Parts: sequence; C-alpha cells; structure tokens
Amino acid sequence: MDNERVILAIGRLERALSRIESAKSTMKADVDQTLEARHEALKEEMKQAIRTIDGLIERQEH
Repeated sequence: MDNERVILAIGRLERALSRIESAKSTMKADVDQTLEARHEALKEEMKQAIRTIDGLIERQEH
C-alpha cells in the first residue's frame, strides 16, 4: 500500500513537471527574468524531490 502511494506521488510530480515544461515552451520570448529564475528553482526542487522519493523506494525494496 505504501509503495502504491509513493508511485502515485511520483506520477503526480512528473505530470506537474511536464505541465511546467509545456507552459514554459508556450511562453513569449520576452519572459520576465525573475519568473524564469523562479521556474528554474522550482524545476530543481521537483527534480530533488523525485530523487529523494527514488532513494526512499530503493531503500524500502532492499
């Protein structure tokens, strides 16, 4: 049951990251630099969260 919740959480994170990337690609070329920096910071946080979850899953499997 716990694995299922973790897998679902990872799926939600991946879909959110995908939506962020899609939205970024449709933005105008003159994007506010502050917004761009915030986007990059959020993307890095999401990547770190996914790495953390992957580590938790790996430890639980062993």
